Amino acid sequence: MVATAATSSFFPITSSPDSIDSKNKKLGNGSTNLGGIKLKPSASSGSLQVKANAQAPPKINGTTVVMTPVEGFTSEDAASSLPPRTFINQLPDWSMLLAAITTIFLAAEKQWMMLDWKPRRPDMLIDPFGIGRIVQDGLVFRQNFSIRSYEIGADRTASIETLMNHLQETAINHCKSAGLLGDGFGATPGMCKKNLIWVVTRMQVVVDRYPTWGDVVQVDTWVSASGKNGMRRDWLVSNSKTGEILTRASSVWVMMNKLTRRLSKIPEEVRGEIEPHFMNSDPVVAEDNRKLVKLDDNTAQYVRKGLTPRWSDLDVNQHVNNVKYVGWILESTPLGIVESHELCSMTLEYRRECGRDSVLQSLTAVSGVGNLGNMGEIECQHLLQLEEGSEIVRGRTQWRPKNAKSFGKMDQVPAQSA
Repeated sequence: MVATAATSSFFPITSSPDSIDSKNKKLGNGSTNLGGIKLKPSASSGSLQVKANAQAPPKINGTTVVMTPVEGFTSEDAASSLPPRTFINQLPDWSMLLAAITTIFLAAEKQWMMLDWKPRRPDMLIDPFGIGRIVQDGLVFRQNFSIRSYEIGADRTASIETLMNHLQETAINHCKSAGLLGDGFGATPGMCKKNLIWVVTRMQVVVDRYPTWGDVVQVDTWVSASGKNGMRRDWLVSNSKTGEILTRASSVWVMMNKLTRRLSKIPEEVRGEIEPHFMNSDPVVAEDNRKLVKLDDNTAQYVRKGLTPRWSDLDVNQHVNNVKYVGWILESTPLGIVESHELCSMTLEYRRECGRDSVLQSLTAVSGVGNLGNMGEIECQHLLQLEEGSEIVRGRTQWRPKNAKSFGKMDQVPAQSA
């Protein structure tokens, strides 16, 4: 519609001679004057009677001049005719043209801003849609996260559960970006065919500093081989603005049959899918080979009973999300430690999954160089088990006094080893 208006403003439409003649004719009992010829309807038969004008054609220098219909118009006909065509009234309607151009430019600008979005301030999130990207020869996945107000605790810093959720999210998005995500939760197409899923067996996390509200963290993750039937995944979390290393984490994953709930070897088809994405590098966290002790009612100093999963704690594989285990372990940690210290290191061994109807209890024993009476570092042993006694998770946590200097620095993502 706008294009039609703009076109008509450049090319004005003029009336054809036939249309002008039709306007000058009168039907019914009226008469028609055509350059000196008058037509009248017959009163008896309805036929037309032609009568010549009494005035003879004019002559100039003895030559008869034929008058055109325009020259023969009377004053009444001239008053009713169209105005003369001049330069002014032939100009296009510029208001319609400008309106059309403005509409087109506004629509184009809106589409451009949606497709080519750029941050207006340097402190804004670089990855606005949280999609992430593959870097470093296609082996490392990188994604940014902004620390939200609902992700911080009483210390105004991100909680350990928030950091663990970031690690899990980047792991899934890495599989998706690499084209390895089938119809399962982090499972490749080959795994989906054989009803296999990934389960974590061991996790080590070292926190040098917790981000605060409004910080933007950059999470890098990559995978490597771990033995014959395992896969290791490492993470490196840093401040996206300063590059400061905040958190390092390393984990070991194995495959489990979703139907039988038993561990499985990696099929050759699946191995062919994942091995091209393996990075030959050392773990980002040095492995803690110390044995995790098993607690019981006699050795545990603090016990929290009656822990039950909620529906929101289950993932798509119908078992409790591994991040939820971290929260349950901390349920039995003494409040005095939580108030005066912060978690700086954690080692977890996942022994068994639990479902929606499970009832658990959390056990904690305080050990290490510090204790509740001083401000040194404190070490705690943990056990999460079903009330009937089956082990779910064994763990060990280290706590440092709040506002203490961070330990263990790393500068960058490890390069691939030869």
